[in-house]
Amino acid sequence: MEGLTNFFTQEIGYGDNTKVPVWMYFAMPFVNGIVGWSTNVLAMKMTFYPLEFSGIRLCRIKNQPWGLFGWQGIVPAKAAIMSGKTCDLMTSKLFKVDEIFRRLDSTTFGVVMEEGIIVLLEKIINEAANEYAPKVWSKTPETVRAEIILKAFEQSSSYLSGLLLDMQESIDRILDLKEMCVRKCVENKALINDLFLLCGEKEFIFIERSGFYFGFLFGLVQLVVIYYINSVWVYPICGLIVGWLTNYLALKVIFQPIEPRKFLCFNIHGLFLKRQKEVSFMFSQVMCKNIMTTEGIWWSILNGPKKVNFQAVLRAHTIIFVEKFAGVLIPVLSVALGPNRFDQMKEDIAVKTMAQLPEIIHLSYDYTTEALALEETIREKMEVLSSGEFERVLHPAFEEDEIILIVVGAILGCAASSLFILFETR
Repeated sequence: MEGLTNFFTQEIGYGDNTKVPVWMYFAMPFVNGIVGWSTNVLAMKMTFYPLEFSGIRLCRIKNQPWGLFGWQGIVPAKAAIMSGKTCDLMTSKLFKVDEIFRRLDSTTFGVVMEEGIIVLLEKIINEAANEYAPKVWSKTPETVRAEIILKAFEQSSSYLSGLLLDMQESIDRILDLKEMCVRKCVENKALINDLFLLCGEKEFIFIERSGFYFGFLFGLVQLVVIYYINSVWVYPICGLIVGWLTNYLALKVIFQPIEPRKFLCFNIHGLFLKRQKEVSFMFSQVMCKNIMTTEGIWWSILNGPKKVNFQAVLRAHTIIFVEKFAGVLIPVLSVALGPNRFDQMKEDIAVKTMAQLPEIIHLSYDYTTEALALEETIREKMEVLSSGEFERVLHPAFEEDEIILIVVGAILGCAASSLFILFETR
């Protein structure tokens, strides 16, 4: 044991009178492995974190991760760009928005909204009647009031069905799906992070671990190089190369080759691309539960950038709806109000209906989710994408800034390997 200790503590000479302890010489592959692993781990962390820019906002460029003094994760910094590209992929390769919306049955939609619409109509009619003719309405028998509400309710089914049919015909004018996805991911950057992290979890683990394996192999080469070349610059140069190559190779192995290739007796294929079915399941689940939700779709229709178009459609159908059931109010209120005031009351009922209909739209969420079947559609379509098309699902998280990750690895590798210089004796 003492002899082994003496062996590792003695110095080994190489190059031109340069000496280092034997233990340090043979530790180089392991140190390079640790350097490769640590640079890859850091590169992954810098890809996704921090969610918001950390540092001094000096010379900060929009949608870029860096500033003069600070950093933001690449994916969060490019949340708008990446979520937009992801949405474009889905609407061009996986489904058409108008085709998806046609899956909603107008009759069923009216049925699931019944419970809310009758309560809504009763509230609005009572409010309007009490505002315009409170004395007359207070003296109106309860049976007559109930009949008026019932007549309005009978018209509501065709009202809701007609509204939905018109929405389906003009869905591109009332819903901006891309804007919805981008807005949600920009407001909550963890959503786009989770999408990539969950879908590429196994690949990210590979990137981190491969740093050690590649670093160790390059360290063996470094042993030979350093033995014959006498220069303190060999350490930082080798460290730079190790840091560069470990990150470069790890990223390439995940996505290349795009199509399976035969090499000797092996089938070579990008690691991510091999998991197409598994990733398709995860992607569709995360996308539809966190980003492209039913609640989000309806919110975008009601409040998004195209809400004016939806309000025009809603108003047209609501005016017709009110005209149809207003006839039952004529015997009760028209004499007391007069024609002008009665028309004003109808307009007020229409305005209140348009304003309060969104309050009960949540009743349609379950049916909308079931009928649209977005999660199933996305999963099934993704499973049959070509390898080239499927590669675009995760690769955007890296391709625009791969060089940044690689350079970071190179710089860290250079710095870590330079520490060997401290142990040299001449």
